[in-house]
Amino acid sequence: MQIRHPGSFGRGYESIVERGGPNADMLMDFGIVSLGPGESWAAGAADEKALLLMGGEVEFSWPSGKASAARSSLFDESPAVLHLPSGADAGLRAGPRGAELCVMRTDNGTSFPAHFYAPAECRSEERGKGTMRETSTRIVRTVFDDSNAPKAKLVVGEVVGVPGKWSSYPPHHHPQPEIYHYRFLPARGFGLTAIGDEACIIKDKDTILIREKQSHPHVTAPGYAMWYLWVIRHLDCNRYAPPYPTFVDEHAWVMSPDADIWSMPSERGKR
Repeated sequence: MQIRHPGSFGRGYESIVERGGPNADMLMDFGIVSLGPGESWAAGAADEKALLLMGGEVEFSWPSGKASAARSSLFDESPAVLHLPSGADAGLRAGPRGAELCVMRTDNGTSFPAHFYAPAECRSEERGKGTMRETSTRIVRTVFDDSNAPKAKLVVGEVVGVPGKWSSYPPHHHPQPEIYHYRFLPARGFGLTAIGDEACIIKDKDTILIREKQSHPHVTAPGYAMWYLWVIRHLDCNRYAPPYPTFVDEHAWVMSPDADIWSMPSERGKR
């Protein structure tokens, strides 16, 4: 399912997905907080929650600490993320440039320590490198997952899609619900995805909801870079953990470094 957002986000919190609404099966709330210089916002104490800085300057505060973060580029810089258990309030105060953040929430009655993930703690990799003739090489950033947040019910990360290349490829699926939120550079850019058998054009500020067994490959239009947040909700009896997603059998062969992939005649013999 695709949720369009053609304009700018208003000041304060704007909800995109709600557990109590028509997309309750996603098991998560998701929205954007936009703050002007010096403005504040409080997340409240309910729910497990993660607050990811997309841009600007912000001071995070929570019962056991404070931290400041700044981000100038979604595409070149890893995120700062505050991750809190239920019962811990989170406060934000924007710096002189204002701030924009993604906010994710879900039910979780299990306590765990609050953690501020500085950008240096984010695991970043060039996934797909060395395969598929580099047509699906992209940056994948994982902030926290089952390996470093075993009591969480959220998994949070980012992908940067290279102009003209694929991401979330080969097509794969998993039983856990997932939300993608997109930005482009330049902002007028676009990409394409197929959620299951439904193809759609992705534009700046769009959000995609991915449900059980829906495969979700993406391609970025030449000339444009595509950034997207990804947030997965662990299922109570089925956590998102290794071996991770199920690849569509008929396309999994392309991951082999020795895959026999057609190339233009003019390019043959150059590799």
